[in-house]
Amino acid sequence: MTLRFSRFLTAAVAAMLPAVGAQAQTQSFPSKAVTIVVAYPAGGDTDVLARILAEKLTARTGQRVVVDNRPGASGAIGAASVMRAAPDGYTLLVAPQTMAITPLVLKLGPGVSYDPSKDFTPVVKLGINPLLLLSRAGDGPQNLKQLIELARKDQNVSYASPGMGSPMHVAAEVLNHDAGVQIRHIPYRGVAPALVDLVGGQVTVAWLSPGAVAQQLPSGKLRPLAVSGETRWPTLPEVPTFAELGYKNVDIVPWYGLFGPKGLPADVLSSLNHHVNEVLRMPEVAERLRGLGIEPQGGAPARLQSVVEADWRSFSQRVKEFAIQAE
Repeated sequence: MTLRFSRFLTAAVAAMLPAVGAQAQTQSFPSKAVTIVVAYPAGGDTDVLARILAEKLTARTGQRVVVDNRPGASGAIGAASVMRAAPDGYTLLVAPQTMAITPLVLKLGPGVSYDPSKDFTPVVKLGINPLLLLSRAGDGPQNLKQLIELARKDQNVSYASPGMGSPMHVAAEVLNHDAGVQIRHIPYRGVAPALVDLVGGQVTVAWLSPGAVAQQLPSGKLRPLAVSGETRWPTLPEVPTFAELGYKNVDIVPWYGLFGPKGLPADVLSSLNHHVNEVLRMPEVAERLRGLGIEPQGGAPARLQSVVEADWRSFSQRVKEFAIQAE
């Protein structure tokens, strides 16, 4: 009886060990510094969002969370560095929707190429930030209808975007197609030079995000013509949506997400998702994000996964249809 009971006890303890080990790992994560990679230069919306997240996660977890800017190749270099990192939760990526477009419009070499729907572990959807079509006040188009009419008569009508292959570029080409016009694309390396040329009259309109022009709108130098999304944007209630104006296919609403390498352990994923959701619920965080034009989201990892997969399918089709390629 004693031998039999001893064997039973040994087997029972062995069966419990994986569960105990998983619990211990969850309780101890993170046990060292965590790096959040941002695949763009410091100062942009993605970088500021990542730094807000890092600040609050440091306070919550008691471990340093640092931001590492690794720009290049429209975000592909930074994203690929996280893809290749150990799947232990200590190297993460804060990325905008552009990560789902870059592999479609850039010829990425070995070690940099990735599939956003398969090569990462989605952690949480951080926020959304719609697209805004702007003209300059004064002699610029007064509304979207006037812009379309002008484009049908004048081949010199142009639009600025923050770059080739950006969500703004894709949305603008959808509008061109659906309106039957060919507004000429002038790509810029970022928001600031695009704004300068819009105000200066070098381009007719610009596609940007509300957060990118939040400081400029009160000056009265810019006129919002339309915004993407199913409903009007809370901070710009007077600006109609493209759907309201008859262009329902201009439906791109950029998102920001937190990702880990593929194969992130379930317990680590659960811990990260929980911490980040708690951060997004903080009133001061929501206020700071809305100041950037970003509406906080949160939710389970599956919410981010579904949006990445949907965008990968949608953008694959649109990039091919409109022959969009980055230079």
